[in-house]
Amino acid sequence: MIVRFFAVLIFVVFVAAPASAAQCGGNFNAFIAQMSRDAQAAGVSQSVIQQAFAGLTPDQNVLAFDRRQKGMFHSKSFEEYARTRVIPARISRAKKLMQTHAALLSRIERQFGVPRELIMAIWTMETDNGTGDMGKLPVVRTIASLAWDCRRTDLFQGELIAALKIVQRGDLPLRDMIGAYAGEIGQTQFLPSSYIKYGVDYDGNGHVDLRHSVPDVLASTANLLKTNGWQAGQPYREGTANFDAMREWNHSEVYRKTLVLFAEELGGRP
Repeated sequence: MIVRFFAVLIFVVFVAAPASAAQCGGNFNAFIAQMSRDAQAAGVSQSVIQQAFAGLTPDQNVLAFDRRQKGMFHSKSFEEYARTRVIPARISRAKKLMQTHAALLSRIERQFGVPRELIMAIWTMETDNGTGDMGKLPVVRTIASLAWDCRRTDLFQGELIAALKIVQRGDLPLRDMIGAYAGEIGQTQFLPSSYIKYGVDYDGNGHVDLRHSVPDVLASTANLLKTNGWQAGQPYREGTANFDAMREWNHSEVYRKTLVLFAEELGGRP
């Protein structure tokens, strides 16, 4: 993602929601009723809201998982983390996919200035190029649960409205809004707000589909980096401006250093 969930756990602390926000921690149905009003004020249709919120209940497993995750790979050294992520099988598959999508990657490189090796590293690290676990949880229920919880309600109230906007735009139907434990969506695990902000319809079908469309996935990933200050043709190891630009993807230096290592293994020249 993007500012991924685990980075958020480290860098975002709870701030009391503004007076106009839905009240967290109380009656869940009352919370959803206020979120419905907020979503409608943000331009989401009543039909989408009713469909998305029908029969919604908080997911206690999501809340329990959220409380367990603080630290994850942040507690590991770069060497420990990279050893389990940059492995021969992944490198081999990524190199084959670079050949398969060579023309697409060339086009993306020209337009966004992000090297193909780094794009491929991100795609592989996040979901094993769409073959791995993209998550199995209903995004709306997951994010609604995290928004109702008072730990980071202001953050996830915004993500909940963004998730509804993805449906509103027709990018994904509600049945396809399936993601991970913080509502991350698709093959490179965008939070809904990042999906809205950085998503690119690169296959030209009129929708941004980050679950099924490889062109959309790879171009959107590159667009996130470009929008956040990526400098084409410049190095991207630790200590560079491009390494800092990657912070929007993930705050963790360990994670970003692992991406750089993966890109180097694929033939990149940071």
